Amino acid sequence: MEHKFNYQWTLADAKFTKDKGKVFSCFACGGGSTMGYKLAGFDVIGCNEIDPRMNKVYVENHHPKFNFLCDIRELVGKAKTHELPEELYNLDVLDGSPPCSSFSTAGKREKGWGKEKHFREGQTSQVLDTLFFDFIELAKELQPKVVVAENVKGLTLGEATKYVKKIGEEFRIAGYSPTLNLCNGAKMGIPQNRERVFFVAIRNDLLDFVPKEGLFEEPFIDLYFNEPEICCGEFADYSGKEITGEKTRQLWENRKYGDCNQSLANERLFGTRNCNFGQSYAYEDNPSPTMTAKANYLMWYSVPKWMSEKEIRCIASFPQDYNFLTQNPNYICGMSVPPVMMAQVASRVYEQWLSKIK
Repeated sequence: MEHKFNYQWTLADAKFTKDKGKVFSCFACGGGSTMGYKLAGFDVIGCNEIDPRMNKVYVENHHPKFNFLCDIRELVGKAKTHELPEELYNLDVLDGSPPCSSFSTAGKREKGWGKEKHFREGQTSQVLDTLFFDFIELAKELQPKVVVAENVKGLTLGEATKYVKKIGEEFRIAGYSPTLNLCNGAKMGIPQNRERVFFVAIRNDLLDFVPKEGLFEEPFIDLYFNEPEICCGEFADYSGKEITGEKTRQLWENRKYGDCNQSLANERLFGTRNCNFGQSYAYEDNPSPTMTAKANYLMWYSVPKWMSEKEIRCIASFPQDYNFLTQNPNYICGMSVPPVMMAQVASRVYEQWLSKIK
């Protein structure tokens, strides 16, 4: 079985047809989801991002027609007073990946809910848990045909399921019928085990049936993927930096086959497992663990080296010629939706929904 999209690609060689519909991307970060829509044939006409450094990278690579460097709440206000360009009120897809650290299984989860957070210099403090609802409010004002939102798997676990129910309710109030899908990038053509939730909602007036009362029952969209897994050995070049930190190197020397990260060696040597779990191993015969935004998060099990920039780009399916400017590629790739992952979802949205709308 062949892969629908190539995870090793370049912007210079890509052919973006722009014939599948118009997209506007919120929480755009470095442009991961934007590249996915472009690969799937969509025309991404603009973006919204609050971080000036991420926005600078986005503009450098994508040259958006409409660029809104601001808090999404400001965008919602402009939408309500009809101050936005007319093209944004006639979108095929409104895309967004609201910041998700409050619900990540690797984070503080419940302890961080409802608290204002200030991520990076130059950003406005925000309550991250409410940004998803601001995004839905924007959809309510712009009324695109389809809304797509990506988030962490942690939303489907424990107390966070109440939050998911609220998301479903707000989509219904906004005039949309939402679906909830859990996807893994390793089955979608990227060499990374990355489980993410995709909310895909279609505007009710485009349906050929009356939606049920349930929050995530109708309409149906097939987001099941089962492409062959891509293992790290396929793109390994071992050109990354040597592991030189005294403790990190000591833990690497005391690794055992099957360890997923350095916390296990830390437990064996020092009796505690609550350290170094963010420093993970890559095995040549498996896809990469889930990528994070940390500068040094992934090292080879077989050789004492960190992943190289080329290897990081492959894991994230970012173009080999993408210009990160002065930003750390790990940060942007870890924070972004992998382009190929979004291209798979965007293709299904077009094939099963948008192409059938008269």
